Amino acid sequence: MKFRWNINQSPSFYWPWAAPCGPVTVKADIMSASAAKSTAKTKSRSGRTRRTGRRDPLAITLLKQDHRQVEHWFDEYEQLEADGEKVALFNKIALALKVHCQIEEEIFYPEDRGDVEDDMLDEAYVEHDGAKKLIAEIEQMSPSEEFYDAKVKVLGEYIKHHVREEEQPGGIFAQAKKGQEDLEEMGERLKARKEALMAELAGPATH
Repeated sequence: MKFRWNINQSPSFYWPWAAPCGPVTVKADIMSASAAKSTAKTKSRSGRTRRTGRRDPLAITLLKQDHRQVEHWFDEYEQLEADGEKVALFNKIALALKVHCQIEEEIFYPEDRGDVEDDMLDEAYVEHDGAKKLIAEIEQMSPSEEFYDAKVKVLGEYIKHHVREEEQPGGIFAQAKKGQEDLEEMGERLKARKEALMAELAGPATH
C-alpha cells in the first residue's frame, strides 16, 4: 500500500489496482462498517436476552419447585434440636424425595431419553437409588442414635449434588428443554402423579 500526498489535501490511500479513494470516502466506509457491527451486536444481545428470559415449561418448573422446597427443609433441619421436631421434618423430606424420584423415574427420565444424554440419565437413576437407600437407613433410626444427624446431613449434600447435575447449564433440564417432548403436557401428568403418590404414601413413620 502506498501513500500519495497532495499539498492542498489531507493524505488519501492509493491502491495501484483501483481508483483513488479520498479521505472522505474512507472515513464514510469506516463509519458505515462500525455502525453495522454495532447493530449486529445489539441484535445478538437482544436475542440472547429473549432466550434466557423465557420461562421454564411446566415440567421443569414443578421439578425445580420440589428442589427448592427440599433444600429449604434441609436448611431448617440444621436449626432443630428436639428429637420430635427432627423426626417430623425428616419424614416430610423423605416423603417429598420418594415422590420426586418416582415421578422422574416413571415419566420425566424415560420420556426424555433421546433428548438427554444417556450417561446423564443413567447417573441420575444411580443417584436416586443411593438417596433412597440412605433414606431407608435413616427411617430405621431415631435422632438419639449415633450418626442420625450425620446421615441426614450427608443426604442433604447428596441431593444438592444431584440438583446441580439436573439444573446446571447443559445439564438434564437444559437438554430436555431443547428436545422434542411437550414439557407443558408432561408437567400436567407429573403434577397429577405427584398428587396421587403423596396421598398414597403419606403417613408419619414411627421410630
